[in-house]
Amino acid sequence: MTVLSHGRTSETTPLRLSVDRSDPAAPLVRVAGDLAYATAAPLREEIDRLLATAPPVVALDFADLLFIDSTGLAVIVHAWREGEDRGTALELRQVPRFLRAILDMTGVTGLLARPSPPVRPETARPTPSA
Repeated sequence: MTVLSHGRTSETTPLRLSVDRSDPAAPLVRVAGDLAYATAAPLREEIDRLLATAPPVVALDFADLLFIDSTGLAVIVHAWREGEDRGTALELRQVPRFLRAILDMTGVTGLLARPSPPVRPETARPTPSA
């Protein structure tokens, strides 16, 4: 497990991340503190690192999240969008009531619930005649 921390500014609680890679098919990122403009970059970077390995699922656990702003919300949407491009599902766990309300009000809940588009098979090439 890797623990990452981002510095504190006067108006934010530090962002703390812990990454559990014990299941390579579904790495889990625990997010604690404030996910805001001043603190969001490490989470986005970690998500990009995880998605580069194209696991079937990336899970984000928000049990210890204290605050989120529009930048934090954008990181969640970024994770969903990049995951869709790579065939990785985004799973949100332990979503606090305030975050669930924000996700609902902004339409992100519906976005995350959309079924993934079917993967289009590569164009079949005709086999040469014998």
